[in-house]
Amino acid sequence: MTEDRISSTHPQIPPTTEETRLSRLRLLRSRRVGATTYHRLMREHGSAEAALNALPDIARTAGVPRYTPTSIDDAKRELNDGRALGARPLFFEDADYPALLKEIPDAPPMLWCLGNPSLLSHPTVAIIGARNASSLGLRMSKRLAADLGDAGLTVVSGLARGIDATAHEASLDTGTIAVYAGGLNRPYPSKNINLAEQIAVQGLCLSEQRPDMEPRARHFPARNRIISGLVRAVVVVEAAAKSGSLLTARIALDQGRDVLAVPGHPFDARASGANILIRDGATLVRGAEDVLEVLNTLPLRAPKQPDIP
Repeated sequence: MTEDRISSTHPQIPPTTEETRLSRLRLLRSRRVGATTYHRLMREHGSAEAALNALPDIARTAGVPRYTPTSIDDAKRELNDGRALGARPLFFEDADYPALLKEIPDAPPMLWCLGNPSLLSHPTVAIIGARNASSLGLRMSKRLAADLGDAGLTVVSGLARGIDATAHEASLDTGTIAVYAGGLNRPYPSKNINLAEQIAVQGLCLSEQRPDMEPRARHFPARNRIISGLVRAVVVVEAAAKSGSLLTARIALDQGRDVLAVPGHPFDARASGANILIRDGATLVRGAEDVLEVLNTLPLRAPKQPDIP
């Protein structure tokens, strides 16, 4: 389906009825409708119902005959599955949709939220990094997350092994948000299921996928743009030169976010990506104070000095 020039705009109102939620979810889950196309269709047609009615003709023009949007039953099934987990659907048009995330051009039209959604209104920072992190990298991630949490920031990460998991664990008591690549019923990796359950109770788990969606390779870059989109700054703690963390940092730069990095030894391949970021202008991070200075945030209490030699 090709991107057409927008001929008119309509104000988007919150989905106040179940029927409207179903229509918006049907539009989002319809074939060839991603986040960018969803937003364009809503601007052009003013409502999900009108966009759904127009979809078959739009598809036919794009060379896709016999196009059928996602059914009402499929949308109902997804809403029921998500709510059975205790999750809530948060639509782009809802008043409490995070303002920072709303700024990015491909913002998720809908997020499944499991846990405390009020964390979405708190000041946030992302901490990401290597899955096979060094012991020093893990200690740095833990200290940064704890100190930034003490300073009043909610820590966002991707639930991966290594740096991500350590950052979540260290900020459970102060506020942490885990963004899933797959559905909320499919936390990944499996070794972090217990951590995911803790975050669902003490923090917030987010996903733009159907609750039972198994994470696939293409879902991880999509997840990463949500991690960076939710925050004002992304801190990289150890990352290889070719890694998902470095991709997230580049997405963050494209989104206008601040990117910071913890330096590592030049001989350690796990730190090469972070060192590249610093070489290219990212703020060097020695401790939480460096992050807070970039964010112009006064800590609620002074962070401890790092115990890393």
